[in-house]
Amino acid sequence: MPTDSQLSGGATTARWQAVACLMFNALVWGVSWWPFRELQSHGLHPLWATGLIYSLAWGSVLLLARHAWRGLWAHPVLLWLALASGMTNVGFNWAVTVGDVVRVVLLFYLMPAWSVLVAWWLLGERPNAASLLRLALSLAGVALVLMPDASGMPGSASGWPDAADTLAILGGLSFALTNALLLKYRDTPPQARMFAMFGGGSLLALITASVGWMQGAIAGWPVPNTAWMLTGLLLALAFLAGNLALQFGAARLPASTTALVMLSEVVFASVSSIALGAATLHAHTVIGGALILASALWAAWPRARGA
Repeated sequence: MPTDSQLSGGATTARWQAVACLMFNALVWGVSWWPFRELQSHGLHPLWATGLIYSLAWGSVLLLARHAWRGLWAHPVLLWLALASGMTNVGFNWAVTVGDVVRVVLLFYLMPAWSVLVAWWLLGERPNAASLLRLALSLAGVALVLMPDASGMPGSASGWPDAADTLAILGGLSFALTNALLLKYRDTPPQARMFAMFGGGSLLALITASVGWMQGAIAGWPVPNTAWMLTGLLLALAFLAGNLALQFGAARLPASTTALVMLSEVVFASVSSIALGAATLHAHTVIGGALILASALWAAWPRARGA
């Protein structure tokens, strides 16, 4: 029989493997703004790009698990997961393509604050005083991030908050809803959940893009060429690997630990976007971002510490 030390060592190894998987997923999301902007530079709108990428990933799920659709048929409640996941991807991918990356990621990471309200509504978890204080801290951070600087309204010539801000906030709210639904429906087959999430990301993006195209708000598909098609394929594979890593890591760690590790996305996005000139830091953005991240750390750290 294995000794206690062997069991402990195995548990530690499994924990670090789960953390590494979550870090990989955070890296994929944190630097995804760059390939999305590359695709846009080739004439592919982020909505079409999202639809293409998630369609490829959706097809890959069917190739790897041909009967995944049966799980969705047996558990139609996963359609809500598909809708929430689709809204998350439409909001985030569009926002990081057209907005200041650091600002967008910070607003997206209001997710822990929205989780307080979503869990109360969906899971019946009544917030305590500390939860409400964290919510207030996050909202104070948002107010600072959205504060106009000396040049006017950052990123918007006509209004505040601008479109990228709104998309980021809605994306974060949808992400909170996605996480709550994953917890609520954790007993459903994992292949069915992946099928629902990629299907939602594909269909909602394509439907939104089609409506926008018919109304003349966005351009249609560009002429096919190797550059944007290869970039789209590689990004689809990266998102597929990232989702698999998220499923592996989140299923093996407490939700609070998962939330804490996923905050590394902010670091990946900030460093890469500042290095490549896709973000500008203002004092109020730094202070507001610190409040948002402090709220998220406060939500995760006490429980993660003893996990």
